[in-house]
Amino acid sequence: MKCFHLFSNERRTVEPRTATKSNSIISCTSNSTSINQDLKMFDTDLNSQNVSEFSVASSAKSFAALSQRQSNLRDFTFSDLKAATKNFSRSLMIGEGGFGSVYRGAIRNSEDPHKRIDIAVKQLSRRGLQGHKEWVTEVNFLGVVEHPNLVKLLGYCAEDDERGIQRLLVYEYMPNRSVQDHLSSKLNSSLPWAIRMKIAQDTARGLAYLHEGMDFQIIFRDFKSSNILLDEQWNAKLSDFGLARLGPSDGLSHVSTVIVGTIGYAAPEYLQTGRLTAKIDVWSYGVFLYELITGRRPLDRNRPKGQEKLLEWVRPHLSDLKKFELILDPRLGGNYSIKAAQKLAAVANRCLVRKAVVRPKMSEVLEMVNRIVEASDLESPLLQEKSSTSNSDSEGSKGEPLRKRIMNPFIGGNDYLICLAWRPKVVRTC
Repeated sequence: MKCFHLFSNERRTVEPRTATKSNSIISCTSNSTSINQDLKMFDTDLNSQNVSEFSVASSAKSFAALSQRQSNLRDFTFSDLKAATKNFSRSLMIGEGGFGSVYRGAIRNSEDPHKRIDIAVKQLSRRGLQGHKEWVTEVNFLGVVEHPNLVKLLGYCAEDDERGIQRLLVYEYMPNRSVQDHLSSKLNSSLPWAIRMKIAQDTARGLAYLHEGMDFQIIFRDFKSSNILLDEQWNAKLSDFGLARLGPSDGLSHVSTVIVGTIGYAAPEYLQTGRLTAKIDVWSYGVFLYELITGRRPLDRNRPKGQEKLLEWVRPHLSDLKKFELILDPRLGGNYSIKAAQKLAAVANRCLVRKAVVRPKMSEVLEMVNRIVEASDLESPLLQEKSSTSNSDSEGSKGEPLRKRIMNPFIGGNDYLICLAWRPKVVRTC
């Protein structure tokens, strides 16, 4: 699914930018003066902000403060990474995108030189400024932010040579690829229901940490299934922070930015106004929950007419149990808890309310998902196993009341639909 960049006439800016040597671009441990200067240039150019709503000076100050935090990133040389990836062999390429390629590699463990650890190396394209901006953003965010549900950035490379600017990022290797790979037809295996529930929980935990777990807020801005990677134990981790932004500061309600993101996941108010709040990530999370439930992409032009847009397709299926079962991913083979799926859909609807202020915070969403997982009494998920409780849950839930009039989250206003009876309890946090 393609990313988009939308520019309105009022926001379109073209600023000259001269080439900068790598040693003045970023130094996570020593040269704080040069990094602060570059961040001011970077932040202004990247976001093309409306100065009346969010001052460039305030944003640059926030980025500068972030860059001065302690970082444990390793500064790799280009030759190090060239050797680690066997000269960036295509046989080791595990991903390719608009701003570069990702390779699997191996380096010596700094704590035990006799051991080697697997890594993923993202080599950014040397063409264009956008890739460089995303590189700077990732280094500054992931260099100081660490959480079990965020992909760990191990280090970076910034070198200028005769072939041009070399910008690379080095991450922990995630052997089970992305959630999108498993939900699509790229891989033969499908994700069991137990793992899908765990992924919903892990990703909610990661977003809640970014929004509320630190003394500054990070808005992910590009939450989608291809940016959720799975480690060896099937733990889900958010990746690719190139479009992330610091949340509003100084008492402001939002950040005004150039509109970027991925079609199908972007919140409607963000597309209309460019005003950025943490609630746009909440909307994207709601879309993702339906993606886990159905196994379908948010936007799929290859589907029959009327089924291309996921949210429009699921809407008429929410009225009763028989219709709801039709949207469950057929690749699950009936091995799921229908009761848990209903509750997860109810959480998704809360996230997809048109009015952003009515959507719950991610900490509240996490609490709802935790309650669903606990009630489901799921076993430890392994890809080869199938949940032994799913059949009994499916049978036991059919006799329960299933319908209730609630506000239509896809339309807003006073329009109503018949939907699922379970309403998640919200536990507010200070």
